[in-house]
Amino acid sequence: MAGIAILLDLYRKNPCFCSQQSFHSSGFFSASAAAASAAATVVAGTPFASRFLFGNPKVSHCDAAAAFPKDYISNVQRLSEDIVKNVKNLKNDALKYAVKEYKVELKPLYSAFELRSFAMTTLRSFLMFYLPLLEPATNVEEDDEDFLQDTPKEQHVDLVAPFKKSVKQIIRETTVVTTRRVLERLAVIYVSQRMAWKLLKDVPKSAVRKSQRGLPTTVYFFRVSRTTFRGHLLGVVAAALVQTGIEIYRCFCHKTNSEESDEVNLAEQTKLLGKKISGITIRCGASLIFASIGAGIGAILFRPSVGQWIGKSAIRIGCAAGDLAGPIIVSVCLEKAFHVNL
Repeated sequence: MAGIAILLDLYRKNPCFCSQQSFHSSGFFSASAAAASAAATVVAGTPFASRFLFGNPKVSHCDAAAAFPKDYISNVQRLSEDIVKNVKNLKNDALKYAVKEYKVELKPLYSAFELRSFAMTTLRSFLMFYLPLLEPATNVEEDDEDFLQDTPKEQHVDLVAPFKKSVKQIIRETTVVTTRRVLERLAVIYVSQRMAWKLLKDVPKSAVRKSQRGLPTTVYFFRVSRTTFRGHLLGVVAAALVQTGIEIYRCFCHKTNSEESDEVNLAEQTKLLGKKISGITIRCGASLIFASIGAGIGAILFRPSVGQWIGKSAIRIGCAAGDLAGPIIVSVCLEKAFHVNL
């Protein structure tokens, strides 16, 4: 009602207003309508008690038409399309550069004493020391006269010594595995989560993921070898620590049991202990390097894929072969080159 009253007041003051201006002028009509609605809003919002102080609000009219460019709609459409594209790019970048979660899975501390692993360790240790007893004893230097005159003597087979060696090997392997579990927990506590994840990574599963990326052969070999080096590091360090502890224990036992306690004997024992520890360090380093190389070669020969156990077995076999062959190769090379016996 307030807006209609203002329009009637304007018509009363300027009666030729409608005759001079046609309603076909869309700009003037829209501007007048906007001004009228704004004035109506102001008047409606002003209480009647305060109008005698402030009076009625004055409204100014503008007959300038709102000039829109011809390509205004196309520009708006183009701008909206650009906004949509930018939002999609931001989503892709957010997925691409999202923070990677490193899930570290720790094995049980006493996993070496589980039924399956302990049974495998026991079987392997007994076969290692009892299989050589099954080989037939052959004498290379045999004469015909000895063959005609003497009958072959029965050789007594000692079964106690291999049993003791097997028990010692079982204790050693379980100690190495337990030491590795302790080192894994220390790594989770004292190093970054990313590095701990790399040290505890499953090498065959990582090789399967790398094979799906379609990497070149050299790059694939390098990355599998690097992953094996990191994943095999804690095991080699645990073996080195256990073997060093055994050598130190033997050295102290020899010192306490020996009757001679002069300084010359003590110096020789200390020197011999340092030589043994150096040999352990060199052999363990060679084992780690050659195990990484062997795993890389196995991954190249049989590229693993999802659900394929041949490739994973090839990586494990290559790692084990390098672990065994590394110390032997390094010992032979040092003995021939520098006459050093490890």
